[in-house]
Amino acid sequence: MIFSDKLKEIEKILSPELDKTFDLAMKNQSHPGDLLLIYINGFYRADTIELNKRLNQNLNPHVIGPNHEGWSEQTHYSFIHKYRTTNISKLLLPEYLKLHVYTPERRAEIDELVNIEETTIQLEMLIYLKFWEADSIIKKFYQFVRLLNGEHYDWYFKIQESSRDKGATGSRQDLIRLKIRDRLKDISPVFYKTIKETYLTQIRNSIAHSNYSTTSRHIHPNNYIADDPASQLKVVSFDQWIDIFHNTLILHNEYIRLNNRINETYRELAKKNNNEIEIRVTEENGKQYPLIVTYREEWNDWRFKQNDE
Repeated sequence: MIFSDKLKEIEKILSPELDKTFDLAMKNQSHPGDLLLIYINGFYRADTIELNKRLNQNLNPHVIGPNHEGWSEQTHYSFIHKYRTTNISKLLLPEYLKLHVYTPERRAEIDELVNIEETTIQLEMLIYLKFWEADSIIKKFYQFVRLLNGEHYDWYFKIQESSRDKGATGSRQDLIRLKIRDRLKDISPVFYKTIKETYLTQIRNSIAHSNYSTTSRHIHPNNYIADDPASQLKVVSFDQWIDIFHNTLILHNEYIRLNNRINETYRELAKKNNNEIEIRVTEENGKQYPLIVTYREEWNDWRFKQNDE
C-alpha cells in the first residue's frame, strides 16, 4: 500500500538532491555530450565486427538506442506505474498504523487488514526486484556516478551474468553497492544513505529466491547467516518495509526525472545548434573521437547524423 504523505516526506529530501547532482554532473562531465549518452543509451555492439567482415561493411560498433534492456524497462515501468496509481491509500500513514492498534473487539478486523497487507507487500517485493535488478536502471545510475566523478562515459559497460563472464563491469549487487552507492558517499551523502538503507542484499536474495515468510506484520528472511555481516537480518517489520518500499518508489521517480531532465536539457541545446549535439566515443584502448547526433522534434528522439544523410 502506498501512502502519499510518506512519498512526499521522502521526495522533499531526494528531489532537491537530484537537482543538485544533475547540475554537478553537467559541470563535472569530461565531455559536454556525456550526459546525453545516458539518455540515448550508448553501447558497444560486439557482433558488428563480425557483421562488417561478412558483409564487407564498415559500421561503427558504438551505437545508441534502447537495446533489449530499454524495452525490458518499458515493460517493468508499465507494471510499476499501474501499481502506484491504483494502490494509493486514502489514509495517511499514521491513520493507517492506528488501525492496527490491538483491541479484543477489533481482532477480526485487524486480521483482515494484515491479510490484505501481506498480499500487497508481495506485489511490492516484485516491484522492489524490478527496480533494483533492472539492467537499464543500474547502467544509467552507474554512468551518472562516473560523470559526477569526472570520468568519461563507459561504452563497454556490461553486467555480469555468470561467474564465467570475465569481461563484465561487475555483478548487479557489486555495481549497486560498490560502483554506485559507495562512490556517492562524499558527493551525495543523501543518496548514499538512502541506497544503503534501501538496497539490502539479504532482502533482495530472500525475495528473489522466495525464501521468506510473513507473520504478525513481520517479514522473516530465511537466509540469516551468523558469520556473514551482509546477512544479519532475522526479521523486518511491515513498518520497516514501508520505509524500504517508499524509498524505492521515490528513487524510481527521480530516475525517471533524471532521464527527462537530460532529454529536455539537450533538446534545448540542440535547437540552438541546428538540432545537433556532439558526443564522444572513448574506446577501450583510450582512443577518443567525436560523433554527431541529431534531435528529431517530430519524434522527440535522437539519431546519429549519418543515418539521416
